[in-house]
Amino acid sequence: MPGKCNAWALNNGLIQLQATATHIYICSQEPPDFASASTTYALGNMNFGAGNCLTGPTARSPNGSKVTTVAVTNGSVTGTGNASRWAITDNVNSRLLVDNDLAAAQAVTAGNVWSLPAFDFGIPGS
Repeated sequence: MPGKCNAWALNNGLIQLQATATHIYICSQEPPDFASASTTYALGNMNFGAGNCLTGPTARSPNGSKVTTVAVTNGSVTGTGNASRWAITDNVNSRLLVDNDLAAAQAVTAGNVWSLPAFDFGIPGS
């Protein structure tokens, strides 16, 4: 039988993520580290400030815990290219926290704005 992670352990990891996340970036490819997410592959970003980028944690269905991003409505496009990934960073401590594929790649042009609806991600409980 597989092990089970209790809510306290799940939530504490997500609480730190929620408390330290500052930015959501759009990137041209998968960033392996903070510098790649925030500079090398970055095509745009939105600075929410520490603790304002994510909400939660809350219960995840069917089990576990999740956090939810704040919707980006006026992110700054800083480079021209095809955005295919999102990345959430802690710019205060130069950390790449999480990243994943966008639902669809999108061409972006420097000087424009970008948006991204709120979305959930989490940790299963078992």
